[in-house]
Amino acid sequence: MELTKPLPPEEQDFEVLKLGLTIYNESFTGSVFKEKVSSFVKNESGIVVGGILGEINWNWMHIQGLWIDESIRKDGWGSKLIARFEQYALSKGIANIRLETTTFQALDFYLKLGYSVFGELPDMPSGHTSYFLKKQMSI
Repeated sequence: MELTKPLPPEEQDFEVLKLGLTIYNESFTGSVFKEKVSSFVKNESGIVVGGILGEINWNWMHIQGLWIDESIRKDGWGSKLIARFEQYALSKGIANIRLETTTFQALDFYLKLGYSVFGELPDMPSGHTSYFLKKQMSI
């Protein structure tokens, strides 16, 4: 046996680790629906000027990122993207959504949309706080 030092992994080693973890987890949870999801705002030229990325896993939608170009920020596109993701999750039978944000991102925006903080991580990134939020909807 050999314990390697921490380095960026070889792709095949990383895949073995992911597969092993998936097999272990599914021995407890059973096979679950997983799906990566995205939605974009595109301008008249087809250029992406905003979007949202997420993944459904373990009956939760995880919003991994939301970005709106500064030129259209405050025009309601963020709310529209969140609403579209919530509707999509519900159409898949998913009533739970989670996300993370930081002090310099959009905490007040998510609170206004009905998300609630269930955890905080101070000094992540340095000098800021990360917030963990969730929204549990009715199907």
